[in-house]
Order: sequence, then C-alpha cells, then structure tokens
Amino acid sequence: MPFTPELAERRFGYGLSPQIAAPPSVADMLTGLRGPDVMAQTYPIPGFRYIQDQIVLVSRFSKFARKNPQTEAGAAAGEKAKTARRALFHDRQRWVVSTLQRRIDTPHAFRERLIAFWADHFTARGKSGLLRSAAPAYAEEAVRPHIGGRFADLLFVCVTHPLMLHYLDQNTSAGPNSRAARRPDRRRGLNENLAREVLELHTLGVAGPYNQSDVRELAKLLTGLAGTRDHSFKFRRNMAEPGAETVLGRTYGGAPGLAPIRAVLVDLALHPATAAHIARKLAVHFVSDQPAPDLIRDLEETYLSGGGDLMQCYETLLHHPASWTNDAPNIRPPDEFVSAALRALAVAPEMMQSLRPAQIKRLMTTPMRLMGQPWQQPAGPDGWPEDDSAWITPQGMAARLEWAVNTPARLRPDLPDPREFVPDVLGPIPPADVVFAARAAETRADAIGLVLCAPAFQRR
Repeated sequence: MPFTPELAERRFGYGLSPQIAAPPSVADMLTGLRGPDVMAQTYPIPGFRYIQDQIVLVSRFSKFARKNPQTEAGAAAGEKAKTARRALFHDRQRWVVSTLQRRIDTPHAFRERLIAFWADHFTARGKSGLLRSAAPAYAEEAVRPHIGGRFADLLFVCVTHPLMLHYLDQNTSAGPNSRAARRPDRRRGLNENLAREVLELHTLGVAGPYNQSDVRELAKLLTGLAGTRDHSFKFRRNMAEPGAETVLGRTYGGAPGLAPIRAVLVDLALHPATAAHIARKLAVHFVSDQPAPDLIRDLEETYLSGGGDLMQCYETLLHHPASWTNDAPNIRPPDEFVSAALRALAVAPEMMQSLRPAQIKRLMTTPMRLMGQPWQQPAGPDGWPEDDSAWITPQGMAARLEWAVNTPARLRPDLPDPREFVPDVLGPIPPADVVFAARAAETRADAIGLVLCAPAFQRR
C-alpha cells in the first residue's frame, strides 16, 4: 500500500485530528523534523536546572528547620520546604498536560513520537525524593534537541546526564585503583550498572558481541562520571580508574577524562551490532512486532553508511514500502492511546490548562496506571515493552473502556456528532461495524467510547 496521510498519522503520529491536516507526503513529515520545534515553545517544560534549583531550595529550608525545631523561624522554614515540595508535584502534573497538549496540537506528530521513542530507549528516572519529578526535564533537555542528529551525540548526552548517572548508580562508582577507593574512610567500589545498560540496551543489544570483561572494562572507563550534591554533572578524577581500558578489543584512555569516554561511546554507536539493534527497534516500534527483514536490513545499511545519522534512518523508514502496509499489527500503549484520543477529540488548550493537579491525576495518570503504564515510570532501564501482550490484559482493557466512555465528556462537554467523529478519526473509509455501533449507541458518550475502543482506533 502506498503512503496515505491517514496512515501516516496513525502509524507515525498520534492519530487523526478533526482540526489539524494530516501530512500530505513523506517529504512534509521529514521537513517537520527539520523545522523549528514550535510545540516546545508553545507548551514549555523546563530543563533539569529547574529541578536542581528546587532540590537546593527544599534542602536549605529543611536543614534550617531541623536545626531550629523550637523556633518560629524554623517552623516557617519547614512550611516553606513543604510548599516547595508541593509546588514541584503540581509542576509535574502540569508537565503531563504540556506533553499531552503538544501531541494534541502538533502538525508534526512524528517528532513527538520520536521523542517518546528515544526517551524510552534511554530510560532514566528519579528513584527518590524530588528527583521523581525529573523525567520530563530529562527528556526535554537530553532527548528532544538531539533526535535529528547523530546517534553518537544523543548517546553521549543521555549517558552522561545527571539523571541517568543517578538512576543507574554511577555516582557511587569508583575505580578499584582510584584515590577514592583507596581512602580508608570510603567504601566505594566499581558499579557496572551503567556500563551494562550502555552495551545491552543503548548500543549493541542484549545479544551483542560483548562479554563480562567488556562490561567491567567499560565500567572502569566510565568511573569519574558523577554529580554534585545538587545533581549537577561533574567529572570526579579522584573516582576515575587510572590507566587504559580495553573494550571490544580496542584500548582507550591513559589519562582519565571525558575524551576517552566520548571515544568509546562513538565507537559503540558506530558498531554494526548497534546499527542492527537500532534498526530493529525502530522497525518494531513504528511498523510491526515482526517487521519485514528487508526493512531492518535497509535501516541497518543506512545507519552504517550515514555514520549513525538519524535523519537518514527516518528517511529510509518512511520511504520503505513495508512501512505502509494496511495491516495495523501494533496496539497503542496506554499513554499513546490516551494521547490519540485527546487529539481525536481536539480537546482545547483552555480545557487542559484549567485542570487542577488532582483532576489531572484522576483523569489522566491514574487511568494510565490502571491500563498498565504509569506515566513516565517504566519498571526498569529497558523501558516499556513492545509486545501487545503487555497491554492486552483484562484489567488494562477494562480500564481503557472505562476511560473511553466516561472521560471524554469531562474534557469536552460538547461531544462531537458520532457520525462525523468516525470518519474524522478513522479516515474516509471506516469499518462498517464501527459506523453501525456509533449510530446505534444510546448516548453520544457511549458512541464516542465505542469508537475509541474499536480495534481500528486501538491499533496502528
């Protein structure tokens, strides 16, 4: 099947919108990636510096309150710390709205899908305290600006980001022969978490050509990557392993620093196994759980010949005939389903921005958790599963149906006419059974819910 605007929005974006024209061509989709990031400007989300500032603020107020527990000033400081914590929680809820509103309003939804894809590939999240709110800032700062460049640059920025270093316990990793490891008052040793995930998840893949020795050598090479108390990035030479390390048969370094770390990440990014891993992930995510072998092969070849240029990979993906089959093999994960539904309903920015934090939780994040996908909280560094079986569960499907029937009217009291809604969101030739069900439903809310739960909408 050749390119169609409707299929482009369904498979590579967040579905059709009654208010936003679908892309007329592959060229338009690629131009949208190269142009200005209008959605980031329209619905801003701050970078990681904002999280750091809030952590410092709360820490200072809390410390003062602990030191002055019986004073009026101490009590006031404690209240200020609580207020700052509460404000960051509210900010986090607002960032949910900003992310969803970008997906509702964007004329270039392929960009938003790619950002979600790469943020998942390089999963990092806060494990404690205020850092639990940092995932949106990480994606905004480390992922979003780099999705159209070279994979090696995206890899370096994500791997060395303070949130990634925190998430994979790199902050406490010290080379066995480093000054920090030799100090009698320190109990720090080598941590292999980051090195293992770089090889297994970020580059070569779980079946890649590496062994435990490569993991350990890379772990020693990465020592020194750390953060300060306010989670700013810092290379700590006292924790870095002195001397050279050998990864996949190539020796790096001598003098600890960022240069050998960048060098090994570039080499890993350009490795044929990485090309195969990235090619397959792109094909599986955007096209099918069982993608055509020639699609993977062409993506691999493009990746290698272009030196990991991601725009060239996207161009190959979008021009390949296998990307435009009329089958819809992949089910939308919960956050994508909710995003597509909001886009189909054309929920207004004024409505979304009027929601209070408790409403955002009740209408958005709690339902997504019940569907099986807590907002930006994957269980591990491997991110969200691609297999449909992860999402097609009794509880997950029941939660989808409940949300589809009950929530749209709360976000858009003037629900659209189901007779118009069906072709608006499923295209000019919708399935006959969906048309019949929408017309036969007793209420508009039921009709809209049935359309949103239909396989033609659930799958892409």
